[in-house]
Order: sequence, then structure tokens, then C-alpha cells
Amino acid sequence: MAESSLTARVAPAVGDVPAAQWDALAGKDNPFTSHAFLSLLEESGSVGPGTGWQAAPLLLEDASGKLVGALPSYLKGHSQGEYVFDYAWADAWHRAGGEYYPKLQVSVPFTPGTGPRLLLADDSYAPLLLGAAEQLVQQNGWSSAHATFIEPAQQQLFEDAGWLRREDIQFHWYNRDYDSFEAFLADLTSRKRKDLRKERRAANEGLEVKALTGDDIRPEHWDAFWLFYQDTGARKWGTPYLTRAAFDLMGERMADRLLLLLAYEDGRPIAGALNFIGGQALYGRYWGCLSDRRFLHFELCYYRAIDAAIELGLDRVEAGAQGGHKLARGYEPVATVSMHYLADPGFRDAVEDFLSRERMGVGMDQLHLAQRTPFKKG
Repeated sequence: MAESSLTARVAPAVGDVPAAQWDALAGKDNPFTSHAFLSLLEESGSVGPGTGWQAAPLLLEDASGKLVGALPSYLKGHSQGEYVFDYAWADAWHRAGGEYYPKLQVSVPFTPGTGPRLLLADDSYAPLLLGAAEQLVQQNGWSSAHATFIEPAQQQLFEDAGWLRREDIQFHWYNRDYDSFEAFLADLTSRKRKDLRKERRAANEGLEVKALTGDDIRPEHWDAFWLFYQDTGARKWGTPYLTRAAFDLMGERMADRLLLLLAYEDGRPIAGALNFIGGQALYGRYWGCLSDRRFLHFELCYYRAIDAAIELGLDRVEAGAQGGHKLARGYEPVATVSMHYLADPGFRDAVEDFLSRERMGVGMDQLHLAQRTPFKKG
């Protein structure tokens, strides 16, 4: 590979990159790094002017102009919608007289799902692509670059480039060749089996739950789900991250990769959960309700996701960030990893010291949580 024959550049948007070239690198396993998903965020106004997320995909091209590497990257004016919190870093850098923002964020906006962050024709391109990201930070006087929720297979590529490793914990459900929800329950202790069955009965009483995908998802379903999503977004973030148009575009361009669960009471939709179907995982992303009903959140977001993963033959369910309550429902503690490049050597040293201590604490927490899973011991 001749480095002189390769060119790195920043494109104005993922939508400006030919979809076939982008998806040839992104693969089919992860719905969030697909051209369809990232470009619909741009077209819908969910990212772009006024959002603090400015698309800045970094591309690596060969002499013929063929795309051989890409970073789904954004110029960030804040730290919202990332789910890896660096507010303390920003505050420290500001108190030292620096400007933390803008920063370069390599991620899928508003999406704490693991996946590839280096889209590569071959892993040998990784040092060049990461080096280009570092150079971009240095040349523009930015403070840092951050890659979040990196899939395990790519973490070493960032470490080899000298980026700093940070860990946190999510809760994922793993499919141990179950053929039914009852088969999964059989792996739990007797008391936990009873608890989960009781929750499911209570949640479903008087309700009809519809599982919709592909062409079955119609405009009226999106109208209902938009109300649910707005309610959750207003309570969690103040303002929902996604625009209404984003959901229409999802339905138009990637409906076969969506599983929309809607709960109806007396023929009226009262709650919903939206999942994305990957090659190996089901990703639970958005939820909302207009009626406070006990256990309905657990049913739509966790138990129905398990049902779907078993039916689809998927390896796991990733049900989003945080949520220790998932532990009692068969979701296990898993380390998630982000990697960070800090341009200033002194700042880097201080953060590296903090991260080494933080990782020890996260590791201890994970061990403690793993001992509290509802599965039979021994």
C-alpha cells in the first residue's frame, strides 16, 4: 500500500458520498452506520445547522477516487447526545484557558449502540485514517477527537494508534440458543421466573401489542409513535433529538430493518417502542407512552425485544444506555468502550491518569453486577 496514492478529505455530509461506496465499507450488520440512517439524520435536520452536530465525515480515497476508509464523524459544539460524558473534561480545559469546543466526534448521533467506527476496506488503512483525524484536530486548533461505542473487533486499532481507552457499562441480553421466552426463563432462578411472568401478565392485561415491520408500518403508526417519542424526549433531554421527518425517512428507506411495537388499549395506541434489526443484534432505541401503566416499559422494551431476538435468531439485544433495572430482567453487565485523542500533551496526561483510575472502578462495578444477575448459579 503506497501512502502517497491515498488522499484524506472531509466531505460536507454522508449524503454527498455515494451510498454504494459507503455501504461497501460499513457492511450490513449494523443499521446505524448505514448510508440510509446517517444521511436521513442530515436530510431530516436532526443533525446540521442549529443542532451542535455538524456532519464532517472523514474519507480516505485511493488514486482512482475509490473510497477505502471513512469515519462517521461530526464537529460538535457541545457534548449532548453522546452518552459518554466528558463535561468535566470540558470544564477543566476551559478553566485552564482553552476552548474545548468544537471537538471531533466519531459516532452515530444520539445512539449508544456498539458498532464499527472505522469503516475500512482493509484494517491496514486504520493508522492512516486515524492519523488524518489527529491531523485535522491539530491543524484546526481543536481540543480533541472522540470515538464512542466502538465494537470489540476495532478497539485494538484505536489503542495501537495511541488513543486513550475509556470504559462504561451497559446491559445486554444474550441468546443462548433459546427457542422461546420460556426456555430463557428456565435459566433463571425460580423466584425471578415468577417475577418476570407476573410482570408480563400485568403489563399485557387489557392491551393488544402489535409488532410491525416493513410495509406494515404506515403513516398513522408513525403519527402515534411521534407523540410517544416527544413525551420521552421532553422529559429526558428537554427537546427531542430527532425531528418528525426522521421517522418518515426511516419508514421510507429502512423499514425492513425496523421493528415497531405498539400497545393498544380499546383500539387506541397508548405506548410504543422502536427497535432496529442488525445482522447479529436487536437494538432497542426509542420508547414512549401516554398512559402510565405498570411494567409496560419492561414489556415493550425488554421482554418483547427478547421475544423478537429469539424469533429472528439474533445473538443479543442491546437495550440502550444505563438502566440497572435491566439486570433483574436477564440483561447482563457489559463493558462498552470509547477512545479519545487529546491534542495537548499535558491535558492528555491528566485525562489518562483519570481514566486508569476510572477503569478500575468500572471493572469492579461490572464484577459486582455480574454476581447479581437472575440466572441460576452453578
